[in-house]
Amino acid sequence: MKQQIFDGIKQWEFDWQGRKAKLPVFYYDTTSLTAIYTASTKKVKELLPHPDMRPNELFPGRCLMAITAFEYRKTDIDPYNELSIAFPISFGHRPIPGLSVAHQMAHRSLEAYIWQLPVTTEIARVGGCELYGYPKFVADIDFHRADGWIQCDLTENGQKILSLKGRMLRTHRGKRMRYVTYSVLDGIPLKANVVIDLIEFSRSRGKKAATLDLGGTHHIAETIRGLGLSKNPLVYEYSPLNQGILFGGRNLMNT
Repeated sequence: MKQQIFDGIKQWEFDWQGRKAKLPVFYYDTTSLTAIYTASTKKVKELLPHPDMRPNELFPGRCLMAITAFEYRKTDIDPYNELSIAFPISFGHRPIPGLSVAHQMAHRSLEAYIWQLPVTTEIARVGGCELYGYPKFVADIDFHRADGWIQCDLTENGQKILSLKGRMLRTHRGKRMRYVTYSVLDGIPLKANVVIDLIEFSRSRGKKAATLDLGGTHHIAETIRGLGLSKNPLVYEYSPLNQGILFGGRNLMNT
């Protein structure tokens, strides 16, 4: 497998949690699927922890929520699975409905606040919480493939949170994307760059390309249910093979 995305990137090694760690973190072999829904801007604003975080609206009153499931088969911190629930935002300025989303898409640089980020290993949880301020917790995240579909099930302590299911679409060579993640650590907003090389990729706007099934009484499922999500995803993205780099988090002043 070619690994040009890592060429010319300097990693720093340091002792952390009784082991050797590296920054930035390299992700060498990953499968991911993403479903993007519209949601109530009013309800999403209530979940944003900083006044300079403003939802990117598709049109007035309706913003976006992205659910992404990751199956990390080879990384610098060993294999693990992860599920991201994020809200595309603009930081420090007021976004223009429709145009701000289109501008970020055109420049392949998307910004989002990470609201929930469950993972399957303790090392991934501690690193994300202590170094980035990501809202991570350890949960069960299981992938299943059958009959042309891939499904990710998220549960905590035996309680279902959600299932994300998408078609295993025919893929092509995708482009390199940059995601700017926002989080809060000790009351201070941080940002971090994630660069992903979509080696195999496909996108669909079909209403039946992906489905989201929420659990019963888990607080995360109940909160998502209260956001007034669109019945079908606006966009579904499937990448059976990609590579990524998670750069170190930094203060917003250090841009």
